[in-house]
Amino acid sequence: MSDPIIVVGAGPVGLTCALELARRGVPVRIVDRLAEPTTESRAIMVHARSLEMFERLGLVDELIRNGVRTTAMEMHSDGEVVARIALDLVDSPFPFSVTIAQTETERILTKALDEHGVSVEREVTLTGLTQDEHGVQAVLEHADGRRETVGTGWLVGADGGHSQARKLVGSALAGRFKGEKFLMGDVNADHELDPHSMYTFFSPHQGPLLVFPMEGDRLRLIANIATDDGRTATQEWLQQVVDERAERPIRIRDARWLTVFEVHHAQVPEYRVGRVLLVGDAAHVHSPAGGQGMNTGIQDAHNLAWKLALVHSGQAPATLLDSYHAERHPVGAQVIQFAGTLTRVGTLANPIAQKLRNKGMHLLTSLAPVRQAMADRTEETAVAYRKSPIVVQGRGDGKLHAGDHLPAAGPELRAALAAVHDHVLLTVAANGTAPAPLPGTTARQLLVGAAATAPTGYDAVFQDPDGLAAARYGLPNGGRIMVRPDGYVAAIAPLDENTPLHKYQALLQA
Repeated sequence: MSDPIIVVGAGPVGLTCALELARRGVPVRIVDRLAEPTTESRAIMVHARSLEMFERLGLVDELIRNGVRTTAMEMHSDGEVVARIALDLVDSPFPFSVTIAQTETERILTKALDEHGVSVEREVTLTGLTQDEHGVQAVLEHADGRRETVGTGWLVGADGGHSQARKLVGSALAGRFKGEKFLMGDVNADHELDPHSMYTFFSPHQGPLLVFPMEGDRLRLIANIATDDGRTATQEWLQQVVDERAERPIRIRDARWLTVFEVHHAQVPEYRVGRVLLVGDAAHVHSPAGGQGMNTGIQDAHNLAWKLALVHSGQAPATLLDSYHAERHPVGAQVIQFAGTLTRVGTLANPIAQKLRNKGMHLLTSLAPVRQAMADRTEETAVAYRKSPIVVQGRGDGKLHAGDHLPAAGPELRAALAAVHDHVLLTVAANGTAPAPLPGTTARQLLVGAAATAPTGYDAVFQDPDGLAAARYGLPNGGRIMVRPDGYVAAIAPLDENTPLHKYQALLQA
């Protein structure tokens, strides 16, 4: 058996990567410098696109069961609701976010990883790293001072904003934005807020207050503060900020966790540095506005892991991993831009500018396309890879493109697609005709919209007598869709042309 892939960092991002590798049969070690999992709630929002990913991991039901569904976001100023965005506008089988403490997310992921025979190695720190074209030599220091030099084909740096992996490969975060400072608390409080909404309270003070209801009477409170404010977080200070900025009564009874932290908007220039791959906060950092940091990170991990599994097993060349940077670096840049825009809008100091912001936001969000765009951006359902070097565009009516996430078309087909770890070749029949399976492909083959009798060779057949799937995918005359293991479309082809499918397969084998 080849050397295990090393994942450094056992937060949600590292755990997702390790789990996705382990369930594909790839040997993996995951190490973390902490003696125990964090007890801090930290990142609490899991958005729709991430829920779709957790469905593929088989964990979405448990995640939803242990969290609170958030179905809207509201923005308040001057005693009025200046905008309300319903999140159920998004095209997803999970048209909501789940608010859940990071401790619970990590517990669920760790349990699943344990079931695949992989345990987190604690109090282990990456202290050295060298690499060449054949592999990586990593130096791991254990709690007793023992140093272990480990050879591995690939190392994944998921060790956060102060990443040692990033430092050891000579990379650095680069950004243009001024740092921001926040006072944050995870508290129990008396309030009458809708538990299924998240709130932004714009304020004439130093910045907005973000409020995220959690389970029971628990709230996450985040407030911008001055960068030169050197105070230590206290419950009294947080209550003062809440009293100044919130437009709904919130009385903090006790604080579970209080902190002050500062972030800069930045990302590394390359997500792949030789045989080291950087994911999550090791690759990009930004303000908590929008609650997309953890979500972007775990989607980084999911995007990377299936590719890394194919490369590790020899089924694809190492050049496939270049597509990880090509696909995810632009997403990180967009998230940074979005968070920066939200911050600038929320921290306007001029009273006239504040009033113009409020009026403009109210007018804009009265438009359905704007509400749709904001919901899609928040839930990350707009993320697509149409310009990726490993997707192949083909003929179609433009409704669905290679690089898009495959829309759900019925619970049975969705469940079947989510259960398959590999590529799926989805054939959409036309007019009740069941075409023969496509020879020469190693992908699992599913047929939808077939007549009662289908040709042998398909792994599964799904009836679609009303042609709903064909309409959903923009294939009224039938066609084939190559679906990647992460649920994204690799290639689309009509039934009479298989060239895009063959081109995609050639890309994987190049």
